[in-house]
Amino acid sequence: MNRISISYTYKYCISFADNYKFTTCGICINSKTNRIIKKVYNSGSIGFNIKGKFYSLKKLRQYLTKQETIKMPF
Repeated sequence: MNRISISYTYKYCISFADNYKFTTCGICINSKTNRIIKKVYNSGSIGFNIKGKFYSLKKLRQYLTKQETIKMPF
């Protein structure tokens, strides 16, 4: 049995939903369930379903905040 492991680096998070993170390559990940959130096309705009509600990419940009880096003491 072979395994492939991929690690992502979080760069941004959404201010109203802290468990949704955006990586450096633009992928949206739910950090609570560790699942990748797919982009959705809805009525002429592209976006993501966050907490069961559709948000277009244009609206999500205003809610993005930079992820705080935590330095380990060793």
